[in-house]
Amino acid sequence: MEFLKDGSAGYLINHLARVFARGLTTRIKPLGLTTGTFPALLELWETDGLTQKDLVTRLDIEQATMANTLSRMERDGMILRRRDPADGRSQRVFLTERARALREPAIAAAQAENEAALAGLTLEERDQLVALMRKALAGETPG
Repeated sequence: MEFLKDGSAGYLINHLARVFARGLTTRIKPLGLTTGTFPALLELWETDGLTQKDLVTRLDIEQATMANTLSRMERDGMILRRRDPADGRSQRVFLTERARALREPAIAAAQAENEAALAGLTLEERDQLVALMRKALAGETPG
């Protein structure tokens, strides 16, 4: 069976993800943000005070990668880490005022990138694409 990259869902999704990441990078860089910190910020804007473990689970990334990301975010004045009063072994991650103030412009930048990257699709096609991606992710097996 012949492999055609233009018929491969994995290849196409990976390529599209790179297109989105490149565009998002351009849009959020003036805000002092990177595509590495943006997913963590999205989670913390939704639920401030998560643990590092919570972020690793929600973002499906390696523990070491999350630790490095949080260290950069702390250095850049985006987060503060505080001991969890219920479990002294873990720390909770809280947004600084600086990071909270970036929520609206950063989300506007992401929405603008979504709009630009999907400009060739109708609204119905965009909704269908998102629904299909959610469906594929829902069937994902852990590990």
